[in-house]
Amino acid sequence: MFTHIMVGANDMEKAAAFYNSALGALGVPAAQGERLFYMHNGGMFGVANPRDGQTATFANGGTIGFSAATTADVDAFHAAGCANGGTCEGKPGHRAGAPGNPYGAYLRDPDGNKICAFTTEK
Repeated sequence: MFTHIMVGANDMEKAAAFYNSALGALGVPAAQGERLFYMHNGGMFGVANPRDGQTATFANGGTIGFSAATTADVDAFHAAGCANGGTCEGKPGHRAGAPGNPYGAYLRDPDGNKICAFTTEK
């Protein structure tokens, strides 16, 4: 359904440190450059300064979910994100309210975007 998902950033150096670490823990290759594009398993996620020159802001109520292979990958994603400028928005664990009781964790990136990683591994 999607070709890509893009979020804005105000400090690309901080964004690269955060996303290269958090997504790297999920096996996604690091991105470099003026704009960051992460491509993995047919999906593309981008991070860039807003083209209109205005301040990047986050979506209130928006969350971007990344697939993880294992619970250990979710734990590593959360730890790497917290260690590289992110903040915890939900510690790793099973989410009883979600279909299938998946294992996941939530983070806010340095600009306030909410992301998560989930696995159905039991």
